[in-house]
Amino acid sequence: MDFGSRQDGAAPKGLLLIEDCLDADGTIALPPGTTLISLIERNVANVGDLVAYRYLDYARSEGHTAEVTWSEFGARLHAIGARVQQFANDGDRVAIVAPQGIDYVSGFYAAIKAGTIAVPLFAPELPGHAERLETALRDSQPAAVLTTAAAKEAVQNFLVNLPDLRRPHLIVIDEIPDSAGATFTPVELDIDRVSHLQYTSGSTRPPVGVEITHRAVGTNLVQMILSIDLLDRNTHGVSWLPLYHDMGLSMIGFPAVYGGHSTLMPPAAFVRRPLRWIQALSTGSRQGRVVTAAPNFAYEWTAQRGLPGPGDDVDLSNVVMIIGSEPVSIDAIRTFNKAFAPYGLPPTAFKPSYGIAEGTLFVATIAPDAEASVVYFDREQLGAGHAVRVAPDAPNAVAQVSCGQVARSEWAVIVDPDSGNELPDGDVGEIWLQGNNVGRGYWRLPDETAHVFGAKLGSRLEEGSHTEGADVAGSWLRTGDLGVYLDGELYVTGRIADLVTIGGHNHYPHDIEATVADASPMVRRGYVAAFSVPTTDGGQQLVVVAERAAGTSRDDPHPAIEAIRKAVADRHGAAVSDIRFLPAGAIPRTTSGKLARRACRSQYVRGALGVH
Repeated sequence: MDFGSRQDGAAPKGLLLIEDCLDADGTIALPPGTTLISLIERNVANVGDLVAYRYLDYARSEGHTAEVTWSEFGARLHAIGARVQQFANDGDRVAIVAPQGIDYVSGFYAAIKAGTIAVPLFAPELPGHAERLETALRDSQPAAVLTTAAAKEAVQNFLVNLPDLRRPHLIVIDEIPDSAGATFTPVELDIDRVSHLQYTSGSTRPPVGVEITHRAVGTNLVQMILSIDLLDRNTHGVSWLPLYHDMGLSMIGFPAVYGGHSTLMPPAAFVRRPLRWIQALSTGSRQGRVVTAAPNFAYEWTAQRGLPGPGDDVDLSNVVMIIGSEPVSIDAIRTFNKAFAPYGLPPTAFKPSYGIAEGTLFVATIAPDAEASVVYFDREQLGAGHAVRVAPDAPNAVAQVSCGQVARSEWAVIVDPDSGNELPDGDVGEIWLQGNNVGRGYWRLPDETAHVFGAKLGSRLEEGSHTEGADVAGSWLRTGDLGVYLDGELYVTGRIADLVTIGGHNHYPHDIEATVADASPMVRRGYVAAFSVPTTDGGQQLVVVAERAAGTSRDDPHPAIEAIRKAVADRHGAAVSDIRFLPAGAIPRTTSGKLARRACRSQYVRGALGVH
């Protein structure tokens, strides 16, 4: 079997074959010298006339399309890489601070090709995230910044206001002619060299840069392709995900392995009109299999605001939809399925998945022919660390979506985070990972790297251990995520840092947030943050912050507040000390769209969270 023979069965000569990446035991083992750049160069040499990336630009006109072939893409990497080499030395960091588009993709890969470490970031116009951009720039200290002519002035002004930043040279990607590539100096890239720094989203802590090697990203792309069965080369990607986010990068990464293409669009274009995403998926579905990825809120938003109009010709029969959030919402899946089943969406389209930046991205998903499934656990037992099944209509039932099986050549164990001892199936603990997809560590944080990436198992189970085939005595990655194995499948229950502990009992914030959303129509569903804050006597108290639903800006909040207090007390046995209603958009979110509970809690404690 090859990496996706075409539908006619003929694989283009020279492209990577699946057997090239597997040893005799079926373990993923990349061929020597395999890097993101070597894969792109194979595509340039063997399928140079095929489209590599397509970009739907809604700023100029509705659906204006720009595209680049592999040959054209290769020429751009030479030209941009040559310019980078004028201002950055081997191993220097080069930040991509640009709007979404093909120029961004070119800049990212050109920085790697030039022998520098790429730092995928975002243009300053992204609202509400200037602090994260400042943090990443100060931390990475880039020798050069890649941007576009349209963003040049905004980037210059932003950099001027960072006096403690070593002034990087500003390179404008779309002003570099292809002829500049004549001066490019080839660089030999080792497979264990750092290709880029992936800054975490900052949902539970300040952003830090994960060192991702060529081996890690190559291994993870192969894991994703095998797990989701994307072996047909006629599979293409469609994505509006930000290219500075790990999931967004994966959507431009797998065409490098495939020799296929991805269609990209701006995140803002999706948010304003989610039907654009559906239309792009439909176009891809008619050409062959099309894969996309998004978090919970995107599927919910599209079901609300992205339905085709009467007579719209939409075909979703060949779509694969990765849904990855913390945790995956069965309501989001069901809502989307109900809305788009009439357009041919197969019941097996959704692939609930688990991923983490420190593991490059992909960790686990359900089988290719499986439908998304949900089990119900007893809420009180789950808070105490035990997954006990109950009926869906049980008063204490909590829905949990299966993330299926861990990827090939990757291991995930559930451990007691204090002792490091592996826990049996049915017990909730921290997820620890091992595999060649795991990043090398945190940039310039040796102590934290040793703690997070160098964990050691205290003991493994004598029977039923999930370490079979792993280097048991080797290093493991502490994910900070809580999970449990049940009947051979992995369930991700939440994050340790987000746990709300009141009166000695643990509560999952997303569970409380769902209760709050159900309690009153004044609550904007999906825009609720629950967290604990310290009391004067050393304890913890529960705080809930919710955005108002559309059309409720003038409604009296007191009836909703009382309904929320009662619902949380009845369902969770916890008293809410304070409930704040804010206007839409007021709760801070990460750059990937997740609730930033840490930032919300910080603003609340400082008294900076507005009351409306």
